[in-house]
Amino acid sequence: MRSIRPLLAATGLVAALALTATACGPGEDDATGKPAAGSTAGQEAGALPGGLAETLKKHGVDPEKWKTGEWKNWDKDKWLREAKDFVNPVIEGLWKPKRMKSAKDPAKTMAAGDVSGDRGVTDPEPAPVRAEPEKTPYHDYAAPVGKVFFDSPEGSMVCSGTVVKDPGNPGRSNLVWTAGHCVHAGSKGGWYRNIVFVPAYNDQGKSAAALKNAQQQEVAPYGAYWADWATTSGEWLADGGPTGGEGAPYDYAVLHVKPEQGTKSLEETVGNALAVDFDAPEISRIDALGAWGYPAAPPYDGLIMHKCVDRPGRLSISPDTPAMYRIGCTMTGGSSGGGWFRKGDDGKSVLVSNTSIGPVTSGWLAGPQLGRGAEEVFTTTSEKFAGH
Repeated sequence: MRSIRPLLAATGLVAALALTATACGPGEDDATGKPAAGSTAGQEAGALPGGLAETLKKHGVDPEKWKTGEWKNWDKDKWLREAKDFVNPVIEGLWKPKRMKSAKDPAKTMAAGDVSGDRGVTDPEPAPVRAEPEKTPYHDYAAPVGKVFFDSPEGSMVCSGTVVKDPGNPGRSNLVWTAGHCVHAGSKGGWYRNIVFVPAYNDQGKSAAALKNAQQQEVAPYGAYWADWATTSGEWLADGGPTGGEGAPYDYAVLHVKPEQGTKSLEETVGNALAVDFDAPEISRIDALGAWGYPAAPPYDGLIMHKCVDRPGRLSISPDTPAMYRIGCTMTGGSSGGGWFRKGDDGKSVLVSNTSIGPVTSGWLAGPQLGRGAEEVFTTTSEKFAGH
């Protein structure tokens, strides 16, 4: 009986996501140092806007050298950590197909840590639910879903993300929901760099062999969108760690992005965005949650979008933190940050969480409940760019 309900629920969730994109445009490992057309990266190669330049200077970083390689310097004193110090200038051409393919999953964030049942309310561990490949083309079945690429001290990394509606820019959202650990290292580090969102990555679901000599259009049919602002929770900044830690129940983030090329909004480009639900029912009253993402750790390779649907249970990291959602799912690292959806009262899918942690055995995933703190993170970002 357990397997029947998720399959039925999956049908409704997929149907709600199946909206065709309205437009498509084009989106090596070395950066060119050239600013992107329509971006705020400046008119001269290597130039940065005054605000970014001043922030870098304050931390002893030469802004003229940042886009030509200084970003690779991860010295503790130069690793920007505070919420107000996020910088992510566009480096046009940095994320080419080869570099995207080589990005690793942030596997260390997928360990569950100590989640014993006597530390708050934790329901029995769910049985694994096998992740199913999404139908292709992805823009017809899961248009808001994509991949988040970023650079860390360990190299190029990859997560998943979701285009969400922006009340400050109706119909023209440039907001992406993902996990906090996909943008910031937590208590022991700072902001990651060169953060980009690629919607409908590998839209046709091609194999590694078929993408061996892929052109940019094949892997990034809607281009790359660079984060020009990121917001995550104070709890993640203070308590987030390599295995989630007590920051895991607050492991969420919102990106505001801009196209590497052109000026069209992300929502207009992909043709859809999902509303975020900060008032979801209690976990016990939710029949099914669906998680979408691009698992990259074995046995997956990060090229194919997958989904899992299951009835959620509760997972408590600490008696002092909110219980997290937990579902059975075999997706691995790389799916981190991917959206969790449920059907709203109007029958449409809404985002209620994102993938945060899971066990080494890859039998389940857990994500934070989105309450007032998450709404504040979201609202802060929306209001910062309202009308822009």
